Amino acid sequence: MSSVRLSFHFTRLTQSAPRSSWRAAAIGSRYMSQNISTTEEAAVSLDIEPSRLTVTKTMSPKELPASKSLMFGRTFSDHMLKIRWTEATGWEAPSIEPFGPIGLSPSATVLHYAQSLFEGMKAYRHEDGTVTMFRPDMNMKRMNSSAKRLALPAFDGNALLECIKELISLDRQWIPKEPGHSLYIRPTFIGTNGTLGVAPPTEALLFVITSPVGPYYPHGFKPVPLHGTTEYIRAAPGGTGAYKLAANYAPGVVAQKSAAKQGYAQNLWLHGPEHWLTEVGTMNLFAVIKDKDGITELITPPLDGMILPGVTRDSVLTLARNHASGIKRLGGLPDVIKVSERPINMGEIIQSSKEGRLIELFGTGTAAVVTPVDRIGYNGGDVTIPTGKDGMGPISEPLWAELVGIQTGAIKSNWNYVVAQ
Repeated sequence: MSSVRLSFHFTRLTQSAPRSSWRAAAIGSRYMSQNISTTEEAAVSLDIEPSRLTVTKTMSPKELPASKSLMFGRTFSDHMLKIRWTEATGWEAPSIEPFGPIGLSPSATVLHYAQSLFEGMKAYRHEDGTVTMFRPDMNMKRMNSSAKRLALPAFDGNALLECIKELISLDRQWIPKEPGHSLYIRPTFIGTNGTLGVAPPTEALLFVITSPVGPYYPHGFKPVPLHGTTEYIRAAPGGTGAYKLAANYAPGVVAQKSAAKQGYAQNLWLHGPEHWLTEVGTMNLFAVIKDKDGITELITPPLDGMILPGVTRDSVLTLARNHASGIKRLGGLPDVIKVSERPINMGEIIQSSKEGRLIELFGTGTAAVVTPVDRIGYNGGDVTIPTGKDGMGPISEPLWAELVGIQTGAIKSNWNYVVAQ
């Protein structure tokens, strides 16, 4: 195995010149992230330095799987990115290494106190061979926000993207060529110091693995039934619902098993005695209702500290608002549409359904992009949600088509970031 140092630039699809330098500004012996950071800029020691990246190629490359056999998160590419951090020395040199186990002490804080967070994004191969990522700057911003919530160190998101770009370029052959396929990217950040005690970590590991994946709905859209969960909650005010922490996901498994036993695919997470809608399984939620004047309203719960600020959620809202304002009209959407981030509860869902004003309900996320819903089990009965003949609704379908068009390169957009050409 051989190691090499690399230098490179990170560019937007719609730009001919490299993005502005990610270079950090020194503050004494500390550094401040400049381009991508948490809401309050956080000083970090010796930030991630892409110029120090080393690559050790595997001596035993794996056979590429048949695309038709891919199952989400079951197959991984040949290499991974690792960057260690210590309180004493700051961020160490990034390294790309063969995919394999990571060494942890049995007393590592991630194992005892769940000091762990992650992100999910994708790389897409366009028809002309260009490889892009979709809005990765949003993932870096959210990852820094999650790190702050766990007292893990901040980092320069642009610098990390430079390293991820090299990982994807190295394993470019793992991106399936078939339409609807992509390379799923999973950055993870954990506390690794081996001392028991609930405290900010003094050692940490940031690593990135990638996995080839097929289309979430290989045989067309299939609307899912939801169980309106009243016996479990996903998040509470002041908690961690707005952050992508590993600890948020394990407690949802028993609730999902309960929903499955009752014949539902996922949970509709409800909150409070008024049963406010929050999220759908691990996805953000959208409802479409006509008001009593006949105007279509696209509704999603507000980012109140319990809702994860999803990248797909933000993209749907932006596309819908651009349509409503006339910046870019989308065929299929009504000329007049109201876009709202506001609370909505089961009482409003039921009332609008009874009055024939409920148009559709769907979830959004990185894996599926859009997931339509056809019914909600609630208080012993089912609320039927309208769906179109192809499984999607009249609002979600054109929004989904625009998003997928951007991701696959059929529609040019500055949301796409070039990995390789």
